[in-house]
Amino acid sequence: MTMSNQNRIALLHGPNLNLLGQREPDIYGTATLQDYVDAASSAARAFGLTIEALQSNHEGALVDAIHTARNDAAAIIINPGAFTHYAWSLHDALAAFGGPVIEVHISNPNAREPWRHTSVVSPVATGTIAGLGIHGYELAVQAVARWLGR
Repeated sequence: MTMSNQNRIALLHGPNLNLLGQREPDIYGTATLQDYVDAASSAARAFGLTIEALQSNHEGALVDAIHTARNDAAAIIINPGAFTHYAWSLHDALAAFGGPVIEVHISNPNAREPWRHTSVVSPVATGTIAGLGIHGYELAVQAVARWLGR
């Protein structure tokens, strides 16, 4: 990993998160995906870090992004969306990543439907932040910065 890669955080978003701001605003609020990326990017700049964001509705694309991050990023912040609950391929890919992994959720899955209470990502995540909306993304960046000694 080059020095510039040590400053990069991969920010990954799973299915339907491209609809933030339109989809179920009573649960997810009115902030758009770009608002979340911008908040994380602003928080990262304060620590000399950069964000490389990707959203995909396709599990394989996220697995590929995690594999790429093994060489191109110091950390991963991931909101797997519905993949949280069953995408073992994400679990396995994240388990092979050597840096910190922060799982983040806009809402609190444990306060919602029972099927949302299980995460296959949590066992391989350094930490999980849930239910704090856009502030959770800022906290995830702060956690990564601290983990990286910033």
